[in-house]
Amino acid sequence: MNKAYLFPGQGAQYPGMGKDFAASFATAREVFEEADELMNEHLSQIVFEGPEDVLTQTKYSQVGIFVTSVAILRTIETQFPEVRPSVCSGLSLGEYTALYASGRLGFQDTLKLVRERSRLMNQACERTSGAMAAVLGLDAKDVEEALRGWSDVWIANYNCPGQIVISGTKDGVQKAALPLKAIGAKRVLPLTVHGAFHSGLMQSAQDGFAPFIAAAPIRESKVGFVMNVPGDFVHCTEEIRRNLTDQVTHSVRWEQGIRSMAGIALFLEIGCGRTLAGLNKKIGIAAPILSIDKVEDLERIGEML
Repeated sequence: MNKAYLFPGQGAQYPGMGKDFAASFATAREVFEEADELMNEHLSQIVFEGPEDVLTQTKYSQVGIFVTSVAILRTIETQFPEVRPSVCSGLSLGEYTALYASGRLGFQDTLKLVRERSRLMNQACERTSGAMAAVLGLDAKDVEEALRGWSDVWIANYNCPGQIVISGTKDGVQKAALPLKAIGAKRVLPLTVHGAFHSGLMQSAQDGFAPFIAAAPIRESKVGFVMNVPGDFVHCTEEIRRNLTDQVTHSVRWEQGIRSMAGIALFLEIGCGRTLAGLNKKIGIAAPILSIDKVEDLERIGEML
């Protein structure tokens, strides 16, 4: 059975995520302990207890989601050693968990990348006045045409049919809502985010992050890797480096990436939340997807197998 592992991105976080895994499995607990030691701070306390406004900060949410996803992943690997992915992918930040899960980069090196990415993106958010909004009810081509020629608004995410996320200056995103509604958008819903991710306003973060990607000891793997920028499989290590760097300012082509995974019989969404399962349904994927967010969700893996 061909299986795909999917990993969530920023926005999926909530206080208490992964806490039941750390309490129930030494394997998961050790991941949080290792992260606390590597970061020299009590990340696990923020992840388990909050407060929510602190966990939501980019510098904590990105690292927290990554560490939680790895803790759940390692639990699955110990409880179901026969379960292995044919392909890995992740939404935005989740792409780094997929990089680790596919065997292309070790935990410590991936954690360092995620920490630097979150730090640099946090700085970019504070330097610019950015915003994001979900455009509901329009085809991607209609959104692209409506935004053609705009210099302060970009498409950040192609999530699923009828759900496109735009990103840019606060003024630009607010003004873009008018022409989008005029051509049939049901809603242009402002998102509660720290800044304009996956837009040109993140250029300083991309520039600062590029040397860290260049130095990361990324290795080859037989596990497939579907990346956000092309929305397709990427095999070459240098292409992986380029896409990881470009992803900071480029669109996340999630729908396209999911559609590229022909022949997958089972999807596992590993980490906090169940957003990716919802997107699979809206994309029209027939293969089942299991969201592993709580300890009790592990039973479903055994049932499926």
